[in-house]
Amino acid sequence: MSAPHVPKVAGIDPAVPAPAHNSAAKPSKTPAGTEGGPPVPPAQDVRPVDQLAVVQDRLAGWISDLTTLHELTERLARTDSLDNALHELVHAGAALVGARRGMIVLEPADGRGPDTTVGLGLGQADIGTIETIPRSAASYGRILDGLPQEDAGSPDRLEVAHPDLRNEPDLDPRHREVAARLGYAASYAVPLATDADGRLGAAVWLYDEPTEPVERQRHLVGLYTRYAAEHLARHLDLTRARSTVETIREELLPSRLPRLTGVRLAVRHRTGPGGGGDWYDALPLPEGALGLAVGGVTGSGPSAVAAMGRLRASLRAYAVMEGEDPVAVLSDLELLLRLTEPARSATALFAYCEGRTLLMAGAGHCPPLIVGDRRTEFVETSLSAPLGMLSCWEAPSVEFEVEPGETLLLYSDGLLHRTGEPMDRAFARLHAAAASVPRSVRDDPEAVADHVLHTVLPDGRATADGPEDVVLLAVRFD
Repeated sequence: MSAPHVPKVAGIDPAVPAPAHNSAAKPSKTPAGTEGGPPVPPAQDVRPVDQLAVVQDRLAGWISDLTTLHELTERLARTDSLDNALHELVHAGAALVGARRGMIVLEPADGRGPDTTVGLGLGQADIGTIETIPRSAASYGRILDGLPQEDAGSPDRLEVAHPDLRNEPDLDPRHREVAARLGYAASYAVPLATDADGRLGAAVWLYDEPTEPVERQRHLVGLYTRYAAEHLARHLDLTRARSTVETIREELLPSRLPRLTGVRLAVRHRTGPGGGGDWYDALPLPEGALGLAVGGVTGSGPSAVAAMGRLRASLRAYAVMEGEDPVAVLSDLELLLRLTEPARSATALFAYCEGRTLLMAGAGHCPPLIVGDRRTEFVETSLSAPLGMLSCWEAPSVEFEVEPGETLLLYSDGLLHRTGEPMDRAFARLHAAAASVPRSVRDDPEAVADHVLHTVLPDGRATADGPEDVVLLAVRFD
């Protein structure tokens, strides 16, 4: 079967034939004895105007290629996550080589992950089918496992091309079977690598008919993937750093909530991309009491996470020693903050629960919200400064009762800030969300937390990355 015409892509034209060279004009010769007769015609010459047209066409092609590469790299540079960068790469590469389908296999050589596969025109089932090909026979597997130079195409460019999978004699039978099942007849694969990080993965594009990219397309996709690999490496470093901060942060927070008679708890926690310093806690105290805490330190990143861990651990110790006096607990925490973190401030709220009676103190933190069948109201607390803001912090505690079947909501101010509204309107939105909890689910703190979170932050804002951490702790009193 003859190879079909490669689809035309904006900025990528067929190769222009090399221009013919001009021959110097030779003087007319008259054969001997025929003086004055007709001259012998000179050799066929290429006129200068034709030569100039060929050069202009070639320059126009180069300019078009550079424009296309510039546009594609600009689009790639605007991607804000590793997943978006991978999707942009597989789309742009398909356009450059004239393919309709493809996949990117991300598998960093250092073994630190993340390992993932992104497809274009391929569903998860299709990708799973391709992964059943023995790794040594799959083009991406050969690249990831270290392609021998003699099998890698030209010395300066690693690539694996299968122009006609149906008729390739040495092809693994499983590879041919998968190609026939998924309906592709040719493939072209290149590595994704940088000098500093080594191989990050491989890109594979699939053709519906036997074909392969022409030299010009190979050159363009080579230039593009070299830039793309550097961009992926930067996203990979950022993703790993965020994952490390998130892991440390999660380890510093409770691994599970306590189970106490007459009390059920649920928590929803979202971390901003910078890894902020908001925390929550629920710990059993002597004589069957329960300590509840929410708070947050200023700043973001690893230093804020470390400060959060230190403050939370200290608050736990103070709560065990003198939890029945929330003001004393926060006073001790404030003294520790001023001595160990003089450049940082923090908000905190601590409540000592004995049965359905709560004694609570707050330092610059948002007031809790009581949700029940007969009321939805904020707990009235006295205004107080955050910890570390004054030379000596002090604020009175407040005592209140919750009724059987009511739920107490403790939350961080990130929940309000993520609404993007002024604080008074954000508080009103939170109150309305709590009041609208369906009666059929009010006895389930998990359902109450989900309803409030997704009502206050609709349209996916509850799960999307945001500049603010979100903590929502729901405490149901039976």
